Amino acid sequence: MTQPRRHFHQELERLVERLVFMADLAERAVGKAVLALVSGDTALADEVVAEDQAIDDLYMAIHQEWLETMALQTPVAIDLRLMSVILHLDVTLERMGDQATNVAKVVRAIEGLPREPMILEHVREMGDLVGPMVSTAMDAFVQRDLNVALRVPEMDEPVNRLNRSMAREIANCGRDLDLLEWAVPMLMVARALERVGDQAVDIAEQVAFLITGEFQEFTRPDTDDAH
Repeated sequence: MTQPRRHFHQELERLVERLVFMADLAERAVGKAVLALVSGDTALADEVVAEDQAIDDLYMAIHQEWLETMALQTPVAIDLRLMSVILHLDVTLERMGDQATNVAKVVRAIEGLPREPMILEHVREMGDLVGPMVSTAMDAFVQRDLNVALRVPEMDEPVNRLNRSMAREIANCGRDLDLLEWAVPMLMVARALERVGDQAVDIAEQVAFLITGEFQEFTRPDTDDAH
C-alpha cells in the first residue's frame, strides 16, 4: 500500500472512531432525557440541552474532516461507500441528539403538573428499547456485520407499538384538564423516541449498503418520514 493510501485509510479509521464517540454521546443523551422526564429532574434535563452542543460540534468537525479527506483523495469501490456512509451517519446522529434535546425541553414545560404513571412507564420502556437499538446498529457498523444490522428493524417493532398506544393513554386523561395538559406533550416525546428508533434502523440500512453495495430500505410499515 502506498503512503497516500495508508494515510487515507488512517483518516477513514479516525472518522469512524469519531462517529462511534458521537453515537455514544447521542445514546447517553437520549437515556438522560428519558430519565429526566420520568423522574421530573429539571436539572438533568437542562444538562441534556446544554450537552447537545458537544454533539453539534462533533457533527461539524466530522463534516469538515470528511470534506478535507474527500478533497485530497479519490476513493474507489468500498472506500467510496464508506465515505458516503460516514457522511450519512454524521447527519443521523446529530438529529438523534436533537431528539434527546426535544424530550429534555418537555421536562421544563410540564413542571408542576400532575403526572400519569402508566404514560411515564411507556416512555421509560421506549427509552429502554431505543438505547440498545443504537448500540446494535453501531456495533454492526464497526464490525461490518450484516446479521447484526438485520436485528435492528426487529428491535424497532415494540417501539412502534408503544408509540401507537400512547394516543390511547393520553385520551384517557381527557376528563382531568390539568392532567391532559401534562399528557399532550407526551405525544411529542413518544414520537421523538420512535424517531430515534427509526434513526437506528437507518444506520443499520447504511451498514447493509456498505457491505453489499445495494441500498434496501428495511420494512417499517407503521412509520413515515423515518429519515
